[in-house]
Amino acid sequence: MTVQELNSLPYHEAVKQLTICCGSSKWVEMMTNLRPFLNRTELLDAAKKTWFSLTNQDWLEAFEHHPKIGDLESLRNKFQKTAEFSLSEQIGLNDVSEDILIRLEKGNRLYENKFGYIFIVCAAGKNAEEILALLQARINNDPKEELLIATNDQNEITILRIEKLLDP
Repeated sequence: MTVQELNSLPYHEAVKQLTICCGSSKWVEMMTNLRPFLNRTELLDAAKKTWFSLTNQDWLEAFEHHPKIGDLESLRNKFQKTAEFSLSEQIGLNDVSEDILIRLEKGNRLYENKFGYIFIVCAAGKNAEEILALLQARINNDPKEELLIATNDQNEITILRIEKLLDP
């Protein structure tokens, strides 16, 4: 899809496409209403600016639209609309040892219990060991600091998904 095609989509279809990129309904609404975008750069800049204008609650809503890292069953079931993007983002988790998967699952559970949301990381280009190391390091963060890190990672994920949307 081109930026011009995104601009010309009916409102409900633009909402559908942008929701694949980010699960915050406020972000999707704002981005849909900001159309038309002149070009890719303007779209990506607007996506970032809009994301960082949101509230903590909006960010947490977006986090809920992600499967847990390594949770392929969840990916297949609950997250069918974003599964294609999530699978490619988590490609570094293919062919990992059972031990790493167990440690990721345990770390995810501890993280969610501590922070109240799942571990958000831009997994693109990272292997399972790197993701596990990030999870283990970040679980010790202060909640405010961690929310900022997760929010930045979510922004990276959103930008990558917009780029994939534009370049299927």
